[in-house]
Amino acid sequence: MKLTSEQVAIFLLSISLMLFFAKLFGEIFLKLRQPAIIGEILAGIILGPTILGMLSPNTFTWLFRSSSEIQIIMDGITTLAVVMLLIVTGLEVDLSIVVKQGKAALSTGFWGLIIPFVIGFFTAFFFHDLLGIQNEEMKLVFALFMGTALSISALPVIAKTLMDLKIFKSKIGQTIIAAAMFNDVIGWLIFSVILGMIGVSKVELNLIETILLILLFSSITIFLGRRLFDKLIPVINKKLSFPGGILNFVFILGFLGAAFTEYIGIHAIFGAFILGLAIGDSVHLTEKPREMIQQFVTNIFAPLFFVSIGLRVNFILNFDLSLVLIILVLAFLGKVIGSGFGARLGGMNVADSFVVGFGMNSRGSMEIILGLLALQYGLIQETVFVALVIMALVTSLTSAPLMNIFLRGKRKYTFENLLKSELVFFTDLKSKEEIIHFLSQVAAKNLKLNTEEICKEITERENSNPTGISNYLAIPHAKIKSFKPVIVTAINRNGIDFNSTDGIPSRIIVLLLTPFGENELQLKLLADIVKRFKDKTKIEELLTIKNENEFVERIKKLE
Repeated sequence: MKLTSEQVAIFLLSISLMLFFAKLFGEIFLKLRQPAIIGEILAGIILGPTILGMLSPNTFTWLFRSSSEIQIIMDGITTLAVVMLLIVTGLEVDLSIVVKQGKAALSTGFWGLIIPFVIGFFTAFFFHDLLGIQNEEMKLVFALFMGTALSISALPVIAKTLMDLKIFKSKIGQTIIAAAMFNDVIGWLIFSVILGMIGVSKVELNLIETILLILLFSSITIFLGRRLFDKLIPVINKKLSFPGGILNFVFILGFLGAAFTEYIGIHAIFGAFILGLAIGDSVHLTEKPREMIQQFVTNIFAPLFFVSIGLRVNFILNFDLSLVLIILVLAFLGKVIGSGFGARLGGMNVADSFVVGFGMNSRGSMEIILGLLALQYGLIQETVFVALVIMALVTSLTSAPLMNIFLRGKRKYTFENLLKSELVFFTDLKSKEEIIHFLSQVAAKNLKLNTEEICKEITERENSNPTGISNYLAIPHAKIKSFKPVIVTAINRNGIDFNSTDGIPSRIIVLLLTPFGENELQLKLLADIVKRFKDKTKIEELLTIKNENEFVERIKKLE
């Protein structure tokens, strides 16, 4: 096959148009604080049969369907693009994060995978005709596909959302990231088996052999290959030109892994992802080459892939409202309930569990890649593909706003707005035990909890580490089973010994109770309280006040 000069010109023109529109709409959506992928897919819809094909069919055909040779080359480039995208996705996975987050991440990842998988599988298996699958022989594979498609989260989209919300490095953010990594690895493993069931393989393997081969390849690459790559990377950096040597190394290994899994009947994307994961775990792969690889792929090849999605089908003619709504409901229910339930079992409170659930609900490139492969293999129809793409876009767009609803409650808690005159008391109690019991009683009434349980938690904390600060201040505190924090303040005329660092008896005792799992909130409130009591002279003036309302107003003015 040899292209004519006209075909080369048409091909290069179509590539340039795809890149131009992808960048244009990608930047527009970035300005709107949305993922660029949405703009890139929209660019494909505009250039494809949905818009350009309807307005000017001849122009669309001339640009993108003029010859089978151009189609083959375009398919080759999009295959290369998706393989490179999965290499980059693998590089972003930090296995140590999954381990560090422990129970919460594993629980979130496990239930965030199992529940949407079960919902998707059984819905597709028993109502496959409702989803457009008439072939009874394909309903098992289709059910496995739908379960997997609804289970996987989009790691790059999730990471961007967490950064925009400024919670990427928080416990919630790290839990979501770790759970999404777990989802990705297991989800791609399951999908690779599905592709092995429906694909054409040069090596004839049954399902058990395919699974064993995937597990063997993954284990060797992650446990042995990872250590080998970690030793090779410093040598490459030293012996070969930088950064060209390391860039070649990453892509050579990624393509070799992709070639191997494709050869045995498992799609190339899985091999690329696993190799990227193993290489990316090396501490010697510094930020500069990582950034160069990511920029190269996400600005050149990935946009071509996402634009090509819009070129494949007519989104208007293949739009089925009932099908779109069914898949959206299944996606939201499965992921939010599953991940939220897992986070709750992992020790998070209800609000944080909802934040995790909606955070994990972000789909994007992963679901679209799965859908496109299923479409190419004839597993799903174009209506299902369109519904999956819309689901990926809607979940990505709504993730941040829905997370923000539950995050707002967390952000409103400050010392200033928790300090209330009705929870401020002037007392003459003479011992630490008496004042702690009194404050616990007030807090228990406010939170509708048991006084003795609160008192026990505070006393145990106080006995192990006294909470006297300095400048007449003590902050007895504890974590309790509550949905909100509370602050109760006592002003004692004589002073009580809380083992303050300056040896002065504490006359202002601020009881702070925060929910379990809210370490960052507790530290933030403690720091805020201490900051306001740093000036001893002002605190001595404060102690002359006899009215609760005036006391609160004066504290709020302290800086």
